Amino acid sequence: MNDHGHPPADPLRTDVPHSARVWNYLLGGKDNYPADAEAGEMILRTFPDIAGIARDQRAFLARAVRFLAGEAGIRQFLDIGTGLPTADNTHEVAQRTAPDSRIVYVDNDPLVLTHARALLTSTPEGACAYVDADVRDTGRIIEEASRTLDLGRPVGLTLLGIMGQLPDDEDPWALVDRLVEALVPGSYVALADGTDTSVTMNRAIEAYNAHAPSPYHLRSPDRIAAFLDGLEPVEPGVVRTADWRPDPGRSGRAAPPSPAVSGVARKP
Repeated sequence: MNDHGHPPADPLRTDVPHSARVWNYLLGGKDNYPADAEAGEMILRTFPDIAGIARDQRAFLARAVRFLAGEAGIRQFLDIGTGLPTADNTHEVAQRTAPDSRIVYVDNDPLVLTHARALLTSTPEGACAYVDADVRDTGRIIEEASRTLDLGRPVGLTLLGIMGQLPDDEDPWALVDRLVEALVPGSYVALADGTDTSVTMNRAIEAYNAHAPSPYHLRSPDRIAAFLDGLEPVEPGVVRTADWRPDPGRSGRAAPPSPAVSGVARKP
């Protein structure tokens, strides 16, 4: 049990690929094992653009958090499916804009949590906390997050690449609804996921799923946008990841076609 009486994260398995570590490999990181590198190389052979999608998603996270901490005035963030720490993590981006920002990271990979506790340190004015939990356990996530976040105030919820970890028969749309229901009006959701619009990416993910203990599920852009149903979309809506409010001088229109979409929406 951990300090709060909950079971610890799943045991560390280095002999099978894990999505967070494979993503780390695709981003050029070193926090992965041979099984993760092998899975990453297999995907790259089938769909070389996957590394660009990984970089696009990290860049979207930075842009979305800057928008939330700046224009939207959000000071609390719940980052579910954190992944391994890299450049411009949620708390770093948020606290550069607003040093008093409070962030809760959620993941259930023991390597992710070990790195998070060591590297994701807060400003003195703000706070960072880490929750060992599966995305499916929404009740526990909200309970643990409430120890650091004031859920009576707006929260920025980030769900990047995590909904694809859940199959349709688990109704991930209802899971997002439960998370949003626990947040007050004025909260935001930032979401990104891969679509099924590329034949080569579909083949790459099929090959990955054949070797991974936790398959990834690609969906159509409309079904990904449906995760934000009932919320007020922030312009330009759910679009190709590089096209969501690109930084000045880096218009997404010049990027190659990408089978990944992203968006941000506000709870009315």
